[in-house]
Amino acid sequence: MTNTHNVETMLDIPSVFMGWDPMIAASSILAIIYAFIIIDKINATVVAMLGATVMILLGILNQEMAVEGIDFNTIFLLIGMMAIVGITKKTGVFQYVAILTAKAVKGNPRSLLVGLALITAVFSALLDNVTTVMLIIPVTLLLTEQLKLNPYPFLFSQIFASNIGGTATLIGDPPNILIGSAVGFSFTDFIVNLAPVAIIALIIIIGVFDLLWGRKFNVSLRLRARLINFQPREALTDLPLLWKSLFVLSLVIFGFVVGHHHGIMPGTTALGGAALLMLLEIVGKSPSKQSHDVHYTFTQVEWDTIFFFIGLFILVAGVEKSGALALMGEKLIGFTEGNLEMTTLFILWSSALFSAIVNNIPFIATMIPIIESMQADFGGAAALEPIWWALALGACLGGNGSLVGASANVMVAGFADRAGHRITFTKFIKLAFPLMLLTIVIAHIYVEFVYLP
Repeated sequence: MTNTHNVETMLDIPSVFMGWDPMIAASSILAIIYAFIIIDKINATVVAMLGATVMILLGILNQEMAVEGIDFNTIFLLIGMMAIVGITKKTGVFQYVAILTAKAVKGNPRSLLVGLALITAVFSALLDNVTTVMLIIPVTLLLTEQLKLNPYPFLFSQIFASNIGGTATLIGDPPNILIGSAVGFSFTDFIVNLAPVAIIALIIIIGVFDLLWGRKFNVSLRLRARLINFQPREALTDLPLLWKSLFVLSLVIFGFVVGHHHGIMPGTTALGGAALLMLLEIVGKSPSKQSHDVHYTFTQVEWDTIFFFIGLFILVAGVEKSGALALMGEKLIGFTEGNLEMTTLFILWSSALFSAIVNNIPFIATMIPIIESMQADFGGAAALEPIWWALALGACLGGNGSLVGASANVMVAGFADRAGHRITFTKFIKLAFPLMLLTIVIAHIYVEFVYLP
């Protein structure tokens, strides 16, 4: 990327307030917003929206540029999947699977630790990790309470499982959604490239958890018998809706797989699936009941998350428009001397470390245009593919490094706190960070073997 390009980019910027340098102004705003997100004293959505507004008010962007900077494919994908899951969870199917697992292992806590982690990983890949922990963690707390067990090992293992499982697919973790939308990778691309290493990492990490905790559990037969008496069927509250939900979810996943080859973006597929499931749910009901059900579905959409993404997209668009991200791309190329292998591995490790410190979503949103600016230096977009997969692996797995590393972690900590089992930042990071580094070592070997022979 040349300096000429940077100058041309900045010429497109409207007049900046008081003649400030656009690059300095935009970078300063982003740094301040990141600081507030890390400190976590003010709601991140509010901070991101205020930062986006300041970008426009200072003249770094105008409103049209701001809207153009929003990745609506990502927004539509998130809204659609949240709506589908919001309807599906009314059937009780997620609780059913968790209770069925507890009965299948006859209340054995060691097997339960493994079983709940595997369920969390699978659901995280098929739905998304944030939604999955929202549905599974309350059941986990109930099961551990019945067995008189400390829930921490179970919650810890499910945090790791949610982020590792989410690594495997396009929709599993927000960083993958952002990368897939920006680069055009399909649902199949993510499964082919990331599912193998995610499975390997999951198996190894579950083995570690079994060594740390699984073999040390001691639960009386009386308590295990109480758990065995649970009736999974009682968790299913609406069988007709369950079959409709499974039908639509199957169609949506099929659409993710084949839609890419027909120019249909995942956001369109998810929104269409949400609309179809809403139709199937309300058909035949009275107008007032239809309105009630539709309203309920939209309350299940995490609008604070949606607007956090919108604010973040506008913030990054302002920094990109100023030329700062292109400059950072040049510096990165200079640091790695334009070597693809060195750049790929640097991106893997740096994204893991930064994602553990800063939530992986804003980090990925910032890194995407930086990597895009490297196309000319490496000979085109196709040459960047190893770097994109390294970025996805580093961000998704790196999110396990601390409680603030990924949104799923924050969600689990919130549930635990409300249940009287507070997870402190220090206690979590002492074990989580080393184990996160172990998964990155696994990813490093995988990237070297598959993409950098």
